Amino acid sequence: MADIKAPVFPESVADGTIVEWHVAEGQQVNRDDLLAEIETDKVVLEVVAPDDGVVTQIVKQVDDTVLSDELIAQFEAGASAAAAPAAEEAPAESAQAADGGEPAQAPAQNASNDADHKDQSPAVRKAAKESGVDPKNVEGSGRGGRVTKTDMANPTLKADSSIKSDSGRPVAESVGERTEKRVPMTRLRKRVAERLLSASQDTAMLTTFNEVNMKPLMDMRAKYKEQFEKRHGVRLGFMSLFVKAATEALKRFPAVNASLDGDDIVYHGFYDIGVAVSSDRGLVVPVLRDTDRMSMADVESRIRELGGLAQKGKLGLDDMTGGTFTISNGGVFGSLMSTPILNPPQTAILGMHAINERPMAVDGKVEILPMMYLALSYDHRMIDGKEAVQFLVTIKELVEDPAMLLLDL
Repeated sequence: MADIKAPVFPESVADGTIVEWHVAEGQQVNRDDLLAEIETDKVVLEVVAPDDGVVTQIVKQVDDTVLSDELIAQFEAGASAAAAPAAEEAPAESAQAADGGEPAQAPAQNASNDADHKDQSPAVRKAAKESGVDPKNVEGSGRGGRVTKTDMANPTLKADSSIKSDSGRPVAESVGERTEKRVPMTRLRKRVAERLLSASQDTAMLTTFNEVNMKPLMDMRAKYKEQFEKRHGVRLGFMSLFVKAATEALKRFPAVNASLDGDDIVYHGFYDIGVAVSSDRGLVVPVLRDTDRMSMADVESRIRELGGLAQKGKLGLDDMTGGTFTISNGGVFGSLMSTPILNPPQTAILGMHAINERPMAVDGKVEILPMMYLALSYDHRMIDGKEAVQFLVTIKELVEDPAMLLLDL
C-alpha cells in the first residue's frame, strides 16, 4: 500500500483545496493517469497515479483543504479492480422491483447520472466546476437539448425552483424571466482580491501617464512580420518590443526593478517580467525569466507558450512566482486608459492600452497618428516621481524609435 499525497507547495502557498477527483475508490488506473486536482491561490495542481494499480481509499474529499505533502488517498500498486458482483445482486433487485420497492430504481438513476456526466464535453464539465451550476439544470441549445460551453457561459436555467451547487449551497434561482446566480469565489479570485486590496491599502501608489506614437513600430512590424514568422516560426507582436524596452528602462532605473522587504530595499540583478494574461479562471501573471538575455523571437514564443498554458489551466507555480516587474495590456480588450494596480512586492507596473488614431501636432502640422496611452503605477515610498516619469519616457522613446534598442542607445 502506498500513500498518495498533495504536492509540496512553495513557501508562498499555505494550502490548497481539492476541487475534483477523477477516480473513485476501487478504480483501476494506469501510471500517470490524472487522479485529482488541487486548487491553490495561484494555480491548479494535478495529482497523478505513481504506477499501475488501484485507488483503495480516498482520504480527502472535494472541497477539503489540504496542506503541503498531506495524505489524500491510499494506493495499491499492481492491483486490479475487483469484479462487480452483478449476477448476485440482480435477483435481489428484481425481487424488490416486483414488490414495487424504490431501491430497484436507484441504480437506474445513478446510471443516468453517470451517463449525463459522460455525455458532457470537457469544456462543459470545466465550466460547471468553476461556476457551481449543474449542467442538468441548464437549458441546452445543442442537438437533442445537449448543454454546450456557450450555454454554461450564460446559462438559462430550467424553470424549476432552485439550483444548488455540489456543496448544496443555492447558486441560482429562477423566478419567471428574472434570474440570479450566486457562486462561491474560487481560491484564485479570492487571492487576487486580497492582493489588489492589499496593494491599494499598504502602498503609496501613484500613477503617471504618457502617450506613445505607435507608427514607427507598426511600420516596422508590417515590413518584417512575414520574414520574422518565416525565420522564427512565431508571429511578431507589439508585446515583445515593450518587454525589451521595459528591460532596457529597468537597467537605467534600478529602483523600478527593486522590491521592498520590511525596512529593506532589495535591488534585483536580473529582469523577470510578468505579463498579465486573462484566463477562464481569472487574471494570472506568468513570468518571463531573464528578459535581458531573450531575443524578441524568444519573448514572442514564450508569451505564446505561457498564454496557452494559462487558457488550459496548466501553468505551474514556477511559471508565476518571482517576477520583478509587470506589464498589463488592457488594450486588447479596448481599454483607452486605466490605472493598473501594483503586484506586491513589486514596486511598479506598466499598463498598455488601445491604439487609436488621433490628430497630433507634428512640426507645426496636424497629422493623424496611431497613439497609445501608457500608464506606470509605482510605489512612491520606493520610487520618486522624477524616476517614474523618466522611466516611462525612456520606454516611450525606445518604442517610437525601435532602432535604439538594436543599437544599444
